[in-house]
Amino acid sequence: MFKILTQNLTKIFDRIKRSGVLSESQINDAMRDIRIALLEADVAMPVVKDFIEQVKLKAMGQEIIQSVSPGQMIVRIIHNELINILSTSVEERTLHLKSEPPVNILMVGLQGSGKTTASAKLALRLKNQNKKVLLVSLDTYRPAAQEQLAILGKSIEVECLTIISDHSPIDITRRALRESKLAAFDVVIYDTAGRMQIDDEMMKEASDIKKLISPTETLLVVDAMTGQDSVLIASNFDQKLGITGVILSRIDGDAKGGAALSIKYVTKKPIKFLSNGEKLTNLEEFDAERIASRILDMGDIIAFVEKASSVMDRQEAEKAAIRLKKGTFNLEDYLMQMRSIKKLGGFSSMLSTLPGINKIIDKVDTSRFNDQLIAHQEAIILSMTKKERKHPDLLNASRKKRIAEGSGTSVQKVNILLKQFMQISSVMKKASNMNPKSLMRTGIGNLFKH
Repeated sequence: MFKILTQNLTKIFDRIKRSGVLSESQINDAMRDIRIALLEADVAMPVVKDFIEQVKLKAMGQEIIQSVSPGQMIVRIIHNELINILSTSVEERTLHLKSEPPVNILMVGLQGSGKTTASAKLALRLKNQNKKVLLVSLDTYRPAAQEQLAILGKSIEVECLTIISDHSPIDITRRALRESKLAAFDVVIYDTAGRMQIDDEMMKEASDIKKLISPTETLLVVDAMTGQDSVLIASNFDQKLGITGVILSRIDGDAKGGAALSIKYVTKKPIKFLSNGEKLTNLEEFDAERIASRILDMGDIIAFVEKASSVMDRQEAEKAAIRLKKGTFNLEDYLMQMRSIKKLGGFSSMLSTLPGINKIIDKVDTSRFNDQLIAHQEAIILSMTKKERKHPDLLNASRKKRIAEGSGTSVQKVNILLKQFMQISSVMKKASNMNPKSLMRTGIGNLFKH
C-alpha cells in the first residue's frame, strides 16, 4: 500500500533536499509535483486541493525559505498535514465495546469487499482479548456465503450461529439476538449481505437489521483497490446507514493508497482497521502517525517491533545477535531468522515497515523469499550435520551432494541457500555494527552499500 505515492514523493523530496536554499518558484514546482503524485495515487480532488493549500501556506514562510535545511522542514510540514488528514481521536478509532453484553457489531459493504473475511479477523482479534464472540451470517443470497463464515469461524475456534435453510436475514437476526443472550456472549458480529452495487433493497435490509440489533458499531468494509470510488461508496453508506467507522480491506493489493487519504477526509469517519491478506491474523489498527511515516518512507518501526516480538524468542534472538557481532553467525541462526520471517507474514511484509526501503525495494528480489523457499531451505539445513550447520565452510562438493539427496532438493538449491546465507549474514553484520540512531536516521538503504 502507498508504494506508488511513496516512491513519487521520495523522488520529489530528494530533489528538494539537494537544494541548499529554496526559492518560491522551487516550492511552487514541488507543490505541483506533489499534487500530481497525489492525483496519480487516486486521492480525491478536494483532498488534494486542501492538502496542497495548507502545505504551501506553511512552506512559503520566510523561516522555511531561509532555513539551513529547507527540504527537511518541508517533509516535516507534509508529514504533519498527512497526520491531520488521517487522524481521529483515540476514542473515535477504538471499538466501542463498553455497553451491556452482548455488544452488537454490524458489518456492511458491497459484495466482494472482503466483508466476511474481515468479520472473521475481527472475531479473532476480540477472542484474543478474552471476549466470547458469536459470528452471524446474514448473507442468504450469495451461494455458500453462510458456510464460508462457518468454516472461518471453526478455523479460529469462534462459534458461528447454526445455519437453518430458508430463514430470512430478519429471522436469522432475531434468532441471533435470543441465542446470544441465552449463551452469554460478549460480542456478536453480524455479517450482512452485499450487492454488486448500492441499491435501495440492500440498504433497506441493512437498515431494518440495524434497527433490530441497535449496534454499538456499524463498520463499512471497503476494498482499497476501488480507488476514488471508495469515497462515493463510503459517503452513500454513511448517508443511508450512519456508519461509525471503516475497515480498509486488501491493502496489500493497493499500490496507490489514495482511498485511505480520501475516505477519512470526505466522510469524517475514522478508519479503524487495515485488513491485509487472507491470513486471519492480518488485521491492523489504523494509526495516522504511523501511516504518514510509511507514506513518506520513514518506515513503521513500531509495527515491525510489534510483529517481531510476537513471533521471536527474545533469548535466542539475543544469542544470535551476539554471535553475529563475533562473526560466528551460522546456518542454525539463519534458519531461525527465516522461520521468523515466515511468521511475520513474509519478507516483503517485513521490509515494508523499514525506513528508506522504497529507494531500494526494486533491487531486492523478494519473490525468492516465499514459503516454499523457506520449506526447501529448512529441509536442506536439517539434512546437514550439526557440525556443518555451525561451520558452513566445511561444505565441499561431496557433502553438498549428500545434503541435496537427503533433503529431496538439488546441489544447485544447496548453493543458492549458501549464497543467500552469505549475503544476509553480511547485511545483518552491517546492521549490527551501525549505531541505532544512525540506522533510524539514514534508513535501511545504507545496509546495501558496499
